[in-house]
Amino acid sequence: MKRFIQLSILLLFCIPAIVLAQQTKVFTGGKIIPVSGEPIENGVMVIQDEKIIAIGAQGEVDIPTNAKKYDVSGKVIMPGLVDSHSHVGGGDGGDRSSALHPDTRILDSIDPRSDTFKKALAGGITTVNVMPGSGHLMSGQTVYLKLRKANRIEDMLFVDNPREEVAGGLKMANGTNPIGKGPFPGTRAKSASMVRELFIKAQNYKEKIEKADGDPDKMPTRDIGMEALVEVLNGERIVHNHTHRHDDILTAIRLAEEFDYRLVLHHVSEAWKVADEIAEADVPASIIVLDSPGGKMEAVDIKYKNGAVLEDAGVTVGYHTDASITDTRLFLRSGAFGVRAGMSREAALKALTIENAKMLDVQDRVGTLEKGKDADFIILSGNPLSVYTRVQQTWVEGKKRFDISNPEDRKYATGGYDVFERTTQNHNHGRN
Repeated sequence: MKRFIQLSILLLFCIPAIVLAQQTKVFTGGKIIPVSGEPIENGVMVIQDEKIIAIGAQGEVDIPTNAKKYDVSGKVIMPGLVDSHSHVGGGDGGDRSSALHPDTRILDSIDPRSDTFKKALAGGITTVNVMPGSGHLMSGQTVYLKLRKANRIEDMLFVDNPREEVAGGLKMANGTNPIGKGPFPGTRAKSASMVRELFIKAQNYKEKIEKADGDPDKMPTRDIGMEALVEVLNGERIVHNHTHRHDDILTAIRLAEEFDYRLVLHHVSEAWKVADEIAEADVPASIIVLDSPGGKMEAVDIKYKNGAVLEDAGVTVGYHTDASITDTRLFLRSGAFGVRAGMSREAALKALTIENAKMLDVQDRVGTLEKGKDADFIILSGNPLSVYTRVQQTWVEGKKRFDISNPEDRKYATGGYDVFERTTQNHNHGRN
């Protein structure tokens, strides 16, 4: 019995060391680009469970004795990329019964096992804003996802309970896309008036709730579309507005100012024409870079210099893929195109990470490599903005989600139609 007790005590003291070895990982020898500060040569990053617990230069960071060590000498570590506008997951939004669908949740239509998530991971993307299409004035509620392995879409959300917490934004659009035959607007002016009319109804709905002051007998009849718009009016749900032409950009800003809601401009092909006005309105811009001809006439004046002009004007600017308009595996080159057209390297890297995180209200968790933030990072073969660089590994919350040395993962980094033929229909109506 005495030997049994001694053995039990010994095992009890060993368990913490075993757990520590399993939970703590240390990455050493590589160049760390934290985005929140200057690059760290010969850096050290310590992660435990899902969080970064220490980061700094060799000799400045205490390395736990029992930690699992990863030598990444010659490599580059930077934050996982944040895609502020994506259509991965095969989801959809509103239908042709109405031009305005604030009640529709893309959450209810996403396939968490979709190969499009694996493809995004191959490009170093760890966080996405998944949107309904832009064929409506309001096509529905977006969802902010972390690219964890999941069988249920709820397991990919940033929030714990989407029935009680806001899980994303609201997708709106103006310009050519939502114009059509009834019940859709036939003109740009009618588009704006229909949006105004719905927000006025939402203001009235909100006022009734406030007057009820918690009395269920005085509450208005529940309206899930109005509930989403009240969240917008309260600043809890951000409007993500598809827009291209300079006049459409200013209309989107005008509506946001009229109803005092938070706005992120998306695409903004002609932002370079109204950069000062965007800056004055203090509205972020999520932009896209197209690397081949084609598309719609309202985007004919898109310029590579968009990012540089917005940066110079003082606008918070990020890049997005609008997957699959541009390839998620090549997201890093959006920043490279920006630098080629005059954007600073620092701003370009922020535009792929922390600036996009701010547009989703998740900057406290992702977008930079700092103590206390989620352990979402990528390991690169070299300079993140070089055409020769490849994503070697992608980690989400301390778990490896992509490794190019794994043949099964590698096919998502290099494969073409044969690999992705099952998901080619996920983007079959013009969203850009």
